[in-house]
Amino acid sequence: MSTRSAEFLMGIGMFLFSLSLMWSVWADGLNIGWVEERGPGAGVWPFWLSFGMALASLWTLFRWFKGSTPESRDGSAYIDPESFGLVLTSFVALTVMIFLVNIVGTYIAVFLFLGFYMRFLGGHTWRTTIIMCFGAVFFIYFLFEWQLTKYLPKGWPIFEDGFLWLDNYRWEYLM
Repeated sequence: MSTRSAEFLMGIGMFLFSLSLMWSVWADGLNIGWVEERGPGAGVWPFWLSFGMALASLWTLFRWFKGSTPESRDGSAYIDPESFGLVLTSFVALTVMIFLVNIVGTYIAVFLFLGFYMRFLGGHTWRTTIIMCFGAVFFIYFLFEWQLTKYLPKGWPIFEDGFLWLDNYRWEYLM
C-alpha cells in the first residue's frame, strides 16, 4: 500500500467512524446541547468532538484530492518491512494487554505491557524498566482512583480483593 492510498483510506475510515459515533450519541437520545441550570448535556463532548473529527477527515480528503500535501503525492510504500515487524509486535502486545485487563486488571496488565515494551523492544535496563513500570502504575492509580475517584477494572476476584485491601489501607491510614 502506498502512502497516498493510506492517507485516503485513513480519511475515509475516520470520517465513517466519526459519523458512527455521532449517530450513536444521537440514537441514544443523549442531549447534545446546554441543559438549563445543569450545564452541558451528556452527549455534548462525544457528539461535538466526533463532529470535529468528521470535519478534519473531510479536510484531509479534500487536500488528498487536490494533492496539496507531500503524503497525497507520495507513491512509495507506506511502511517498510523493517518497521512492519515493530508495528505488528506492538499491535499484538496491546491486544494481549487489553485481554489481560479482564483477567488481572488494569494495573497489572499495564505493568506487564510496559515492562515488555521497555525491556524487549526498547532495550532498557531491568532497573529502568522496573522503576518506570511501578512509577506508571502508581501514577495511573493515583490519578484515577485517588484524584478522579474513577475505579478501573481490577480483573478476577482474587486480584480485585488485593486492590480492595489496598483501598481499605489507603482510606484507613492515609486519608
